[in-house]
Amino acid sequence: MKSLCLVTVGVLAMTLLIASISLLVAHVFQTVVDLQVKQGTVLKNGTETFEAWEDPPPPVYMQFYFFNVTNPLEVLQGATPLVEEIGPYTYREYRPRVHIQFLDNGTKVSALNPKTYVFEPEKSVGDPEVDLIRTVNIPAVTAMEWTRSTPLQFATEVLLLLYQESLFTVRSVHELLWGYKDRLLSTIHVLHPEIDPIFGLFSKMNGTDDGEYVFLSGETNYLNFSRIVEWKGKESLSWWTTEACNMINGTDGTSFHPLISKDENIYIFSSDFCRSLFLVYDSSGAVAGVPTFRFVPSSMVFANTSVNPANAGFCVPAGNCPGTGVLNVSVCKQGAPIFLSAPHFYQADPKFVEDIEGMHPKKEYHETFLDINPLTGLVLQAAKRMQVNVHVRKLPEFFETGNIRTLIFPVMYINESVLIDEASASKLRHVLLEASVVTGIPFVIMALGIVFGIVFIVVACRSQRITEEGGEVLIDSE
Repeated sequence: MKSLCLVTVGVLAMTLLIASISLLVAHVFQTVVDLQVKQGTVLKNGTETFEAWEDPPPPVYMQFYFFNVTNPLEVLQGATPLVEEIGPYTYREYRPRVHIQFLDNGTKVSALNPKTYVFEPEKSVGDPEVDLIRTVNIPAVTAMEWTRSTPLQFATEVLLLLYQESLFTVRSVHELLWGYKDRLLSTIHVLHPEIDPIFGLFSKMNGTDDGEYVFLSGETNYLNFSRIVEWKGKESLSWWTTEACNMINGTDGTSFHPLISKDENIYIFSSDFCRSLFLVYDSSGAVAGVPTFRFVPSSMVFANTSVNPANAGFCVPAGNCPGTGVLNVSVCKQGAPIFLSAPHFYQADPKFVEDIEGMHPKKEYHETFLDINPLTGLVLQAAKRMQVNVHVRKLPEFFETGNIRTLIFPVMYINESVLIDEASASKLRHVLLEASVVTGIPFVIMALGIVFGIVFIVVACRSQRITEEGGEVLIDSE
């Protein structure tokens, strides 16, 4: 009877060990978890995934930082601009998706995404309606660029003199952000109604949307979850000079497909950048106790064409490339000479940093990043950081430009950030714990196999010793 029990323990130990190794090699329970995650990550009405996508619970904050020009007269004489960073002016951003419609049997979803900004005084350095900023007079610079070497050049010069406009202007933070009626643009508006008389860097962007998006729901393929296939009724852009540069790739940056690996590129379409861009894996970490992969923009995204020839399509007109780290978006900003970059020209050509005194690029403050949970694809923490610059140069036709050097002149930058709230983090930790329990079953089986194996060895050795002692006693008695 004792031998039968011993054999049973041994067989059970071997069976458990073989079963656990087989389960680990076959990834059976990991496959079960992956399948459940895939099936749950679909934009379907009434699900938690859909509700979180429709109205994301974590608070989003938009911070604005301005560069105040302290030596405008010297700059007009050819000196290096000296700027002083002032900010942040912080706004709580509300961005629910509205007018949602399911299309093509639930495989696509259309929606608008209006954004509303509410000022947060306790998170800001001052009052945006009181604080004044001296910066480049963007309407005047734009008008000069529009009309130089055209029949309207003389009329523009007259208007500049009449309205006493100069290359620099002093406006409140509120005016620069949300708009003010510009006299020069108002006059041009009479002749060209398509020109808005109101100028503001975020004019008409508070309480409004940037057009209708059509997303894939992820119903047919989890990799397509929330991927954009149309924007403003079109499947591609028309601003750039190559088909690849005009592609609308990826999501809007607020959600991603589950089961993300370190080796893949994360694609995002941003209407602010007027293009798609991709991010690459940077590091692993944790946010609110949840494991994350950090993705950052690839150095190839804004690289010079000598490094990344594919970026030639973003040079408008063809061949006119500003250099590494800077993107000319004038084609999608009504012809205004607007150039985008990372704050303080982070990772840009050093010449842009050297041209402006007051630029201090730092990775921790100026890099865009996404912290994503690789299992669920949820964004736990993120920061989109973008700087608005103006291309200024001496225009002999307009004395207002003086002897200014040709510069990519920084005006302001944004830091749009989000951090998962504790309620959402707690719910996610619970989900990950359940997944860990399921994927850990083979290890539990292996542990049981090891325990039974140890029991088998101990009992077998003890039985052997008892047998040997019994034999010795028998010999002695003889």
